[in-house]
Amino acid sequence: MLPEEAATEELATEPGGSLSDAPAAPVELPAVLEIPPETPAFARLYGEPLLRMPTDLFIPPDALEIFLDAFEGPLDLLLYLIRKQNFNILDIPMAQVTLQYLKYVDQIRLHNLELAAEYLLMAAMLIEIKSRMLLPQRVADDDLLDTYDPRADLVRRLLDYEQIKLAAYEINAIPQLDRDFTRPSLFVEQSNIPTWPDVDPLDLQRAWLDVLKRAKLTQHHRISRQELSVREHMTSILRQLQSARFVEFADLFQGKGGVPIVVVHFVAMLELAKETLIEITQAEPFAPIYVRLAYSPA
Repeated sequence: MLPEEAATEELATEPGGSLSDAPAAPVELPAVLEIPPETPAFARLYGEPLLRMPTDLFIPPDALEIFLDAFEGPLDLLLYLIRKQNFNILDIPMAQVTLQYLKYVDQIRLHNLELAAEYLLMAAMLIEIKSRMLLPQRVADDDLLDTYDPRADLVRRLLDYEQIKLAAYEINAIPQLDRDFTRPSLFVEQSNIPTWPDVDPLDLQRAWLDVLKRAKLTQHHRISRQELSVREHMTSILRQLQSARFVEFADLFQGKGGVPIVVVHFVAMLELAKETLIEITQAEPFAPIYVRLAYSPA
């Protein structure tokens, strides 16, 4: 059924109405606003897209409020006021700074009362310093003026805070992981690439020395048997002494083999001395020891 026919039927069914009362021209219905399908949604309400702004939308004046806390504390605000107007931090004009500080504190109290408590404490300190500066200076016993400046403690705190703040800026300028740069990562198939252990040469050297140490602890001591004749060594000593009048004790053992041969050679020399065939002399303590053939009367 067309819209014109439906309107005609509704007029005919009303009480006291007839077809003759219907207008001759067809009834024109209000056109429906059609929104192009490509129009993007500017918002979503309960998951449904909103394609046009509602005509009955009312936003209270205080519904959205943005407050930017540009200062990190009372000292930060005070330092900002001093540096902005190029005041000498060692000679702070307390009247101007206190007035500007109180204006900012009044704005904070309207938004955040808990945050304003810290600033109110600093404001009280500024007013106290200003009041103490207005008082007449005290005269000491020696008629010298007391040169104590009520602003000295505040200046010291401001200078310390400024140094810490500058240091924080320098630290923040250092590149940080996941903020200024990221570490690249690459997936590698481990089954196709052999992985070698990371071995330090010093660790390998220590392991080898430990193996040698254990090998020395487990090795067996072998004793070799060697037949040596004391008589033969006695004859060798006599032949050596015949060619020289005096022979130093250490020279008799030169050219000998291992420890067993040296021991047998020494025993042979003792046997010759026992039989008075040689003489062992020493002029004084710690002097060289000499060996010679024994004197035999003709």
